[in-house]
Amino acid sequence: MAMERANLLNMAKLSIKGLIESALSFGRTLDSDYPPLQQFFVVMEHCLKHGLKVKKSFLGYNKSLWGPLEMVEKLCPEAGEIAASVRDLPGLKTPLGRARAWLRLALMQKKLADYLRLLITRKDTLSEFYENSAVMLEEEGAVIVGLLVGLNVIDANLCVKGEDLDTQVGVIDFSMYLKNDIDDYRSEERNGQIAAILDQKNYVEELNRQLNSTVQGLQGRVESLEKSNSKLIEELAIAKNNIIKLQEENHQLRTENSVILMKAQQRLEVLLCDFNDVENELVVHVSMKQEMEMAMKLLEKDIHEKQDTLIGLRHQLDEVKAINVEMYQKMQSSDDNMRQKNDMIARLEEKTNQITATMKQLEQRLQDAERERASAEDGVRKFKQDFTNKADILKRNCGEIFCNSCSDNELPLPASPKPVRVCDTCHALLLQHCSSNAT
Repeated sequence: MAMERANLLNMAKLSIKGLIESALSFGRTLDSDYPPLQQFFVVMEHCLKHGLKVKKSFLGYNKSLWGPLEMVEKLCPEAGEIAASVRDLPGLKTPLGRARAWLRLALMQKKLADYLRLLITRKDTLSEFYENSAVMLEEEGAVIVGLLVGLNVIDANLCVKGEDLDTQVGVIDFSMYLKNDIDDYRSEERNGQIAAILDQKNYVEELNRQLNSTVQGLQGRVESLEKSNSKLIEELAIAKNNIIKLQEENHQLRTENSVILMKAQQRLEVLLCDFNDVENELVVHVSMKQEMEMAMKLLEKDIHEKQDTLIGLRHQLDEVKAINVEMYQKMQSSDDNMRQKNDMIARLEEKTNQITATMKQLEQRLQDAERERASAEDGVRKFKQDFTNKADILKRNCGEIFCNSCSDNELPLPASPKPVRVCDTCHALLLQHCSSNAT
């Protein structure tokens, strides 16, 4: 196993190195027919298959490479898109074909190294699929995953949909990796160029990640500021409307107060005019003491009444002012109550909409359950009818049955008119067959 791991590691190095060098010299996007790319997928398939546990299935024994690759979806949510695309491909029928399609899609997405790095860090998960000495559980697997990072400089455009991935035979072509000294010298120069390119790429990717995180943070701040700004604008509009309403009411109260003041001034002017008339009458009727005294008494009485009227008017004016203040306070309290009631109405409407949606979902589930129950009853009824027909046919056609291997353990069957001689092993198989047909 150690020798196999070393050989696979060397083949992975040669395959990845040759693919990067040929892709850089090729100078354009790679497709599925590119030989170094095909050999790379063959080598990766051998590396991932190394030490894979054999699982017993209904049709026999199978080594499923799709199992560990499908686990990447649980470790990294970004891989869910690739897994869903692989499951939706109509031409794939085998787990091996799905695994090959997954490798090609991950390479096109430039996430193959990241996905396999997440997979090899979960030793507990991989131990369910691989033996203890497999490549994916040893240091060679980590080295291969590190080498896969260099493939991010390659742009691949692979058509997975029309390719027959189920029946391909993965054979490594060693002639592609046999080179002379000149090629080795050129490869060293290319390795230096590739290393410089990879360093620049890693720096650019790290800078891009930092910029993406910064942009996301700024976008979140902008969204929060826009939301708060919209809320403040709405509150400002509401406050302006309230101020306009209060100004209108204040203007109405002021006009009413001015009208009351004008009426009071007119009454005062009338009283002053009356008082002047009385003085003139006193000047005219100086000689008439009795009439003057009577007039004085009448005037005093009238003055007292008018003073009482003035005092009453002043009291009325004070009451009107108090009523205005009270109405203003009540208006403010009524606005607050209306605001609270509107909030309660909005919350009640939201709860009502949620309850309505929940009731619709429950009704839909009830209808689905009724349809499933009806279909299940039809299935049970058909099964009972088929079982009854088969039992009648067996009763009519049943005769004396003998075991082909032995003649022990004579066992009469209730449905057979004649005794049946069956051994213990055949009897167990017969019961198992009957129970499987019944289910």
